[in-house]
Amino acid sequence: MANSQREFWALQLDHRERRRNDDDPVSDPLLELREARFGLDVAENDGTLNHLGSTYSIDNHVIYDGLSRPGTRIVSFAPILKHGVFPLASILERLIRIGDEAFGRPVEVEFAVRLPQRPQETAEFGFLQIRPLVLSREGEELRMEDVNPDRLVCQSSKVLGNGRIRDLRDVVVVDFHRFERARSQEVAEGVAHLNAKLSESGTPYLLIGVGRWGSNDPWLGIPVEWDEISGARVIVEAGFRDFRVTPSQGSHFFQNLTAFQVGYFTVNPDAGEGFVDWQWLGAVAAVEEQGCVRHLHFDAPLVVVMNGKTSRGMIFKPETLA
Repeated sequence: MANSQREFWALQLDHRERRRNDDDPVSDPLLELREARFGLDVAENDGTLNHLGSTYSIDNHVIYDGLSRPGTRIVSFAPILKHGVFPLASILERLIRIGDEAFGRPVEVEFAVRLPQRPQETAEFGFLQIRPLVLSREGEELRMEDVNPDRLVCQSSKVLGNGRIRDLRDVVVVDFHRFERARSQEVAEGVAHLNAKLSESGTPYLLIGVGRWGSNDPWLGIPVEWDEISGARVIVEAGFRDFRVTPSQGSHFFQNLTAFQVGYFTVNPDAGEGFVDWQWLGAVAAVEEQGCVRHLHFDAPLVVVMNGKTSRGMIFKPETLA
């Protein structure tokens, strides 16, 4: 009984009256909402616990489904999960299966259910949100010894993510030397075009660009929407030639990075925050070019290593070309 739920949170609705002003005797109804904790007896009195509760009998130390017996009430969901008064399990099973197929990975679902209070009422299931399940790997220890910079495409001391990625053979890169901020919208269209082609074939890729990805100000970066770079497994934001880039700061951007487990590198060589080997990238023949946006493909994979504890990361060149 020490670990059984005894209380629940709910919104308490208080109706009060307020005067329009001191001279006006007419009052308006005012509805106030506040969070409050209640005992299970409140849920039993209004009928909510009928669909969720069981009873613990101290006489024989047995838990009985339902509330028909005297004893201590327990939130067990037995009427729903065992007796099917509402098909919650089958609904969630179907949603999770659809989500797994759509995202290609485990998902988590947020939902709400309104159970009937009267015989003539019907139950309602509210599907609120679905997103990929974030699996933490922060406990994994990664030893990142100093390596020869010639072996690296990119290195950064400001990295979001943790783990190793070994299956990247494609790179979409915005040519650092040809990029013009006045034409950033054209660059965004080129990136979206290549992202669509790679995503259609199920090909993950490394995305390297100049300035902020998804910036609302085209002079500070490349104004793409998330779905236009959604196929990237690792994203690199590098500084401009003439000033330092500050990392993307939109909450939705970082929520997407975390939810989809996308690695994120910020590079500012002038500030000692890593480098990108632009010369090596520029020397590789492109599969396709859209202006200064280039698609590179390698027979051997690029290996990405990220340490979530130290925020350091490295992207290794394919060993056959290193």
